[in-house]
Amino acid sequence: MLEISDQPLVVNVWASWCGPCRSEAPLLRQAHERYGDRIRFVGIDVQDAQGPALDFLSEFEITYDNFFDPDGAIPASLGGFGVPLTYFFAAGGKQVFVQTGVIDDRALALQIDELLARS
Repeated sequence: MLEISDQPLVVNVWASWCGPCRSEAPLLRQAHERYGDRIRFVGIDVQDAQGPALDFLSEFEITYDNFFDPDGAIPASLGGFGVPLTYFFAAGGKQVFVQTGVIDDRALALQIDELLARS
């Protein structure tokens, strides 16, 4: 799922009931559409039910890989808690940044630029 690769990685931790997650979902979808050939995007749905989570993905037309983690084990293993969280990993797996709370378009663009510069 989150294996080390030659490609940078953006991991967004979200839940369907999370208001800030809903506001950043379109930004992440657009970033994936623009950079998905150079950066891998992954979503981790936590503390949620699968039905509402699938509705969320459909509503926001999110097509990148998403995984169901009802206990929040993945973000906990990365030292995070709560939603939303967005992790940025350089190629090779080094974590370079974590955004706690909602990410806006400027912060997302800056972190993507940083990942691409490290590639």
